[in-house]
Amino acid sequence: MATTQIETVSTGADKAKLAAAVVLAVGAIVAFYLLSKQGGVVQWIALLVGLAAAVGVFASSENGKQLIAFGRDSWREVKKVVWPTRKEAVQMTAYVFGFVVIMSIFLWLTDKTLEWVFFDLILGWRK
Repeated sequence: MATTQIETVSTGADKAKLAAAVVLAVGAIVAFYLLSKQGGVVQWIALLVGLAAAVGVFASSENGKQLIAFGRDSWREVKKVVWPTRKEAVQMTAYVFGFVVIMSIFLWLTDKTLEWVFFDLILGWRK
């Protein structure tokens, strides 16, 4: 039996929350510019309060809850990663640099060999 994913349908209240979050974010930016005569501190407070309100409203919506759950799951997965030790990282970096040097020498030799074969032996342009 195949498993099916169930997607939730956005309700009208959820869409209203998203619209309110957008309006709050835009209002915060507009307030920042409109309050330019009040001073920098007032501007930044208005911007931060408006954006915090927008984030709060967004977090209460279904999309916000899904985003928060995704962030938690991602953080849980990052904790499971086994990071290499400093010695292992240095060794792997040295291997990569060594490989790059060897490949660059190989490609340079291949280029010079083909140049010699085509231009000197076949076409005779460099005599």
